[in-house]
Amino acid sequence: MTMDFATYIAGLPKILAGASMLCRSADGRILIVEPNYRDDGTWTLPGGTIESDREETPREGARRETLEEIGLDVVPGALLVVDWSSGPGRPPSVSFLFDGGVLSQEQLAAIRLQEEELDSWRLAAPAELDRFFSPGQVGRLRAALAALAAGAGAAELVNGRPAVAEG
Repeated sequence: MTMDFATYIAGLPKILAGASMLCRSADGRILIVEPNYRDDGTWTLPGGTIESDREETPREGARRETLEEIGLDVVPGALLVVDWSSGPGRPPSVSFLFDGGVLSQEQLAAIRLQEEELDSWRLAAPAELDRFFSPGQVGRLRAALAALAAGAGAAELVNGRPAVAEG
């Protein structure tokens, strides 16, 4: 018996996908947001779930989510990090982190939070990231900052750590 294409697709493994932006101030601090839907006290970057069911790309998702969450239409720059993560009780996920550039004082003053999801925002120095993020998220942020500094291509991570080539 031949399986139809829709049945085949429905039976494939699933992954979640998200996209975020690394936006900075002129003095190098990072724009972070405090979500109200997390119980662990961690913060995040502007961004969220890619609406793949609407054929949204990671770049489009990062831009849309940033506009929704902080009210700024920031065009994503270079892809800085791709991070594959897995954990108990959820499907694996892939996170795309784009360069959101350096925001002007006018842009920072114009931030308007999506109150349904976010309680506050702030600028955090790279040295204080451990206070706000999980270890995997910190690894992602540090890899993004290193990619920016080196002017290199995107970092490939697994659970926030550099991917290891096998073989």
